[in-house]
Amino acid sequence: MKEIILIKNGELALKGLNRRSFEDVLIKNIKNAIRFCGEANIIRAQSTITIEPKNNDFNIDEAEKAISKVFGIAAFSRAAECEKNIETIKDFTSKYLKDKLLNAKTFKVEAKRADKSFPLTSPEISREVGGDILRHFNNLKVDVKNPEITVTVEVRDKFAFIRANQLPGAGGMPVGTAGKAAVLISGGIDSPVAAYMMAKRGLKLDAIHFASPPYTSIRAEIKVKTLLSEVAAFSGDIKLFIVPFTEIQTAIAENCKEEYFTLIMRRMMMRIAQKIAEQNSCKALISGESLGQVASQTLGALCSTNAVCNMPVFRPLIGMDKIEITEISRKIGTFETSIEPYEDCCTVFTPKHPRTNPKINDILAEEAKFDYSPMVERAVQNVTAELINQTDY
Repeated sequence: MKEIILIKNGELALKGLNRRSFEDVLIKNIKNAIRFCGEANIIRAQSTITIEPKNNDFNIDEAEKAISKVFGIAAFSRAAECEKNIETIKDFTSKYLKDKLLNAKTFKVEAKRADKSFPLTSPEISREVGGDILRHFNNLKVDVKNPEITVTVEVRDKFAFIRANQLPGAGGMPVGTAGKAAVLISGGIDSPVAAYMMAKRGLKLDAIHFASPPYTSIRAEIKVKTLLSEVAAFSGDIKLFIVPFTEIQTAIAENCKEEYFTLIMRRMMMRIAQKIAEQNSCKALISGESLGQVASQTLGALCSTNAVCNMPVFRPLIGMDKIEITEISRKIGTFETSIEPYEDCCTVFTPKHPRTNPKINDILAEEAKFDYSPMVERAVQNVTAELINQTDY
């Protein structure tokens, strides 16, 4: 028996004349996702992408897991190939789906006849296969509206394919079809979720992390790398830039009023992040900020950080509350890592009474007390880079 994986595109169907270029990126991402599963052919035909193992060494179970995290896929299913003969199709369906059919109470059969020369129409195929299933499985009844199992028979040019229920894909757009952006990544719950959500819209990701030793430990960096590897299971490889930030944070603490510490720190981060983004062909920054969640995320504070940027800053969590963000972090597998007790630099020198409704002139006056520009340039020049993928940690 030859098993394959059938993949259905999502939004790509709406792309018109550009559809093929989007599919090319999706196929490239699928190849990357299953590269450790063995050798397989990836075939595009009739609005479906098919993964056909080249030999028995291909790990189809692991391939299914990998496929479930590839953006751009609406649904997928494991299927088996058989001859285009109705008697063979009936016999093969009962054998291939035996375990699933024995553990269900209701079912229906759907048929798709791409090969119009096949002697039976789609409704006739459904009736033949459905009747044969009822003869073999006394536990089953037909339910065309809400069945536990939908058996699908697809008759194509060379073979027929048999499958049960489709599994939901990750949805969204193929990573790389919308350009590249850099996410500011801390060790918290929010920024990995923001990265995931923008990758789902087709953005290739770089990541920027600010380290402040000795105030932050090497464990905090390891935590960030682990978070990125968990996001990379969906987004593909992520290039991480680690920025030495201790000198700047110390200078802010020594030269500014305490209530402005966090605001000026965020402005310095955005300046540095934009420089790194520009050097690496990123067209936007991504932040995990949510409106009003903390003092540095009020409307006035966000405006003050935006003021130092001349590229878009995407904030996909801006209208979400912590419960909603946490639900996504649990879904994508980053939550348990995010709550590990290793502090990031955003918690260093946190003011007791931060300014929540800052005026830009006051912020500029505080910044003017000291010339930070040489420090910003040194931070950019001393950045270290590392490639993170889903198998690294």
